[in-house]
Amino acid sequence: MSGKLYLVPTPIGNLGDISRRMADTMAGADFLAAEDTRVTVKLLNHLGLKKPMVSYHRHNCSTAGPAIVERLLAGESCALVTDAGTPAISDPGEDLVALCAQHDIEVEAIPGPCALICALSVSGLPTARFTFEGFLPQNKKNRRSHLDSLKGEQRTMVFYEAPHKLEDTLEDFVAVFGAERRIALCRELTKLHEEVVRTTVGQALADCATRPPRGEYVLVVEGAPEAPAQEADPQAALERVAQLRGEGLSLKEACAKAGEEFGIKKRQLYDMSLGK
Repeated sequence: MSGKLYLVPTPIGNLGDISRRMADTMAGADFLAAEDTRVTVKLLNHLGLKKPMVSYHRHNCSTAGPAIVERLLAGESCALVTDAGTPAISDPGEDLVALCAQHDIEVEAIPGPCALICALSVSGLPTARFTFEGFLPQNKKNRRSHLDSLKGEQRTMVFYEAPHKLEDTLEDFVAVFGAERRIALCRELTKLHEEVVRTTVGQALADCATRPPRGEYVLVVEGAPEAPAQEADPQAALERVAQLRGEGLSLKEACAKAGEEFGIKKRQLYDMSLGK
């Protein structure tokens, strides 16, 4: 019988956020798979634990993943941990989870710290619908291209960003989303210098000139406003009906399709087409 992979979140700054269940899960696992064993050993020392560890990170996941799966298939249990936050969220742990799914290995997620949820909850922006975009591409062209694809996104958007790239990212935000778009800059969450700045994209960029960015950031950006409904244009709809008729559609089919496109009832368009 195969073992189980446990996804164990770790504190994103405050060690007091470690839960008893997280600690017990690490203590009970046969071994840990850690993003950086030097970071994880500090957490283990804090908990008074000693556990065998293997390294698992984005640079070795293609080889380390199958090796971990082999041990799981042999019946061992493994606790996957990152340096901070929830495994598999903007993290190569997603590849290990997928690999376990392919081999029917049970995976259990332990609830715990996650920077994106923490930031979203304090942002003051809508939280009912959101999209997590993680880290943007480092290449400026690719970054702008990705942001352009989000120009009409109406959900709240959440990004991770390093301090040395914050100014460039905000410049792109201004260019794509506009200077007046609201943003919450959540810095050093749960740490000593935790700070949440609720402002506009343009003002956030201006602030960089007098206040150099420091610490890791989660950027929560307001979604695009809902596009105003267009007034129905009966004449344009009739022209569309004629065009569709020329493409071989019947009058009823053309009226149904044009009516959907222009927000006019198909029966109304049908009667207009017949001169009623």
